[in-house]
Amino acid sequence: MSFPARSALRIATVAAALAGALALAGCTPAATPSPSPTATAGGGSTAKPTPTPTPTATEPATPVTIGCDQLVTSDQMYAFNPNFGANPNYSPKDGSLEKKAADWQGVTCSWLNQTSGDVIQIAVAQPPASQLDALKNAAITDSQPVPTYGAPPIEGYFKTGESGQVQIFRGGFWIVAESTAFFEPGDAAPLMENVLGNLPAS
Repeated sequence: MSFPARSALRIATVAAALAGALALAGCTPAATPSPSPTATAGGGSTAKPTPTPTPTATEPATPVTIGCDQLVTSDQMYAFNPNFGANPNYSPKDGSLEKKAADWQGVTCSWLNQTSGDVIQIAVAQPPASQLDALKNAAITDSQPVPTYGAPPIEGYFKTGESGQVQIFRGGFWIVAESTAFFEPGDAAPLMENVLGNLPAS
């Protein structure tokens, strides 16, 4: 075989080999891409929500079931001052001690002096036991102790101001009285004696 013929044969052989290689390469399956992770709305991995702890129930107050006409009877109020009568449109002011007593299911009462316009407020509550110490500490800080309102375990306090304010603690009872007619502790003493005498044993 002449040299040109051998060269032509070699070229044909190489070409055939390359064609076969290309054919095999075309049959190789393409690599399957791995699935990408699904993004969460907040970015990052999803986690089970932490259960919210159940709040501890608030310690309840004990309702006061005595009425205003039993807290201070009409005869007792007449003996204190005959000009005072029931104040039917009364409601304790927001932020006052009387309103706090009402929120604790206490009784809140008021009497109006028909001559002078003076108002007497008296409220009685049985707060949650956990609140009593805080109430007593506030009374000690803001008021003066009044031993004449009763002997221990009764604790009495009086605060002067635009209105005189009384606070008395007896057992689980918290008594609040307030009036422009209370200039000094003794002014409220007869009514406080009535209230303490009319309340049930705690």
